[in-house]
Amino acid sequence: MLNPSNIMAYFSERSNPFYDRTCNNEIVKMQRLSLDQLTNMTGLEYVLLHVQEPILYVIRKQHRHSPAQATPLADYYIIAGIVYQAPDLASVINSRILSCVNHLQSAFEEAMSYSRYHPSRGYSWEMKPPGASVKRDNVREEPNSLFQRQRVDMLLVELTRKFPLQPPQHQQQQLSNKTNPTEAEIKTEPREVKTEKMDSPSCMKPPPEKKPRLG
Repeated sequence: MLNPSNIMAYFSERSNPFYDRTCNNEIVKMQRLSLDQLTNMTGLEYVLLHVQEPILYVIRKQHRHSPAQATPLADYYIIAGIVYQAPDLASVINSRILSCVNHLQSAFEEAMSYSRYHPSRGYSWEMKPPGASVKRDNVREEPNSLFQRQRVDMLLVELTRKFPLQPPQHQQQQLSNKTNPTEAEIKTEPREVKTEKMDSPSCMKPPPEKKPRLG
């Protein structure tokens, strides 16, 4: 049975991979001194930090500089006779953050699966229980609202202003011909128009007289 008096001897066994043989505890053990002599030494040592009988024991690995100053290096806890290395604060925070990000990403992906888009009605949500299928044939579509129509018109006007439509190729050719006429059109001779003067003898002749019909 483990207790505070034999827990350090249990931790210093050769089967424990976390125990360093070059520590001061090994020197005290070889010289058969008391563990209280560790405070008078400098270097690497292991001390019993916390006890919660009969199951939990916490041991700290630290580097002692003086009897009143020591720098913690690692913590180990023994639960039910099994030695574990306690993670540092940065590892705990990283693990918690990664877990939160994973859950948030799963929630966003599930929320996006319920999103629906219709050109006239915009975005909507279709909440349904897992595994249930909705028949869209019998679903009546709701009419679009004035706000949605105005928003669509604004988007179309803005897109048309940014990306104007180009006329077809045959219209572009006709417009280019009008602006740049060919040489055949430029060299056409004017047509002669025959005009008769009103004071000529042929124009001054009186109309022929009507002869009566003989019956």
